[in-house]
Amino acid sequence: MSGGHYCSVLVTGANRGIGLEMVKQFLGLPKPPQKVFATCRDPQGSSAQALKTLASKHPNLVILKLESTDEASIKAAAKEAEAHLAGNGLNLLVNNAGIMPPSTLESVTQEDMLSVYRVNVLGPMMITKAFLHLLTLAAKKSSGKELSCSKAAVINVSSIGGSIGNAPSMDTFPVVAYRCSKVALNMLTRCQALEFNKRGILCVALHPGWVKTDLGTDKAELTTEDSVRGILRVFSCLSEEQNGRVVDWEGRIVPW
Repeated sequence: MSGGHYCSVLVTGANRGIGLEMVKQFLGLPKPPQKVFATCRDPQGSSAQALKTLASKHPNLVILKLESTDEASIKAAAKEAEAHLAGNGLNLLVNNAGIMPPSTLESVTQEDMLSVYRVNVLGPMMITKAFLHLLTLAAKKSSGKELSCSKAAVINVSSIGGSIGNAPSMDTFPVVAYRCSKVALNMLTRCQALEFNKRGILCVALHPGWVKTDLGTDKAELTTEDSVRGILRVFSCLSEEQNGRVVDWEGRIVPW
């Protein structure tokens, strides 16, 4: 398991798949974070039952309502998280929420593309913006001088589908809107790294592997448990060297 220590972590899209598993494994660390914030669109709904069960067993888990396409919802979640942090910053923000509807070059529409961009690109952009002051505060309070996930970091969950240098074939990955959105997310990550470096905030895009989730399907190579175990190990090793780059769940650089 990861050797890193995080005082506070926030994971978006945490009610299922990789996000839920990430919350579970953070809570299961030998030294779990003092606060783990798990966001979802409907904390009271049946889709959040697994999170609610975890929260009943782990008092350091806080479930936040957050709709990534609604700026008011994002700001409200940031305000609530700030209250729970009680003067401390947020060490690690994982922008995990995303969608991958079917879309081929023949079938894709303008609205298909725009709806995916709203969730996969604008969502992480606006969420990071809303939590930036808390990330900055964590970096200032940290005794560490080097960039790291323990100090302050933004992780944008990306995909090999967004790689131009090693693009999967359209036969195996025919989701045009999703792929284009991840290219944009990778550039957003690079821009964030260039800008937030002076604040002491690490920014990295992460390919979690082809995972057996609602998005990855049952044909995928990895279980969520294996993917997240690798991801947490990578978190503990990220540094200035990976700032603004895309890495996978094993720490390898993904070609742009």
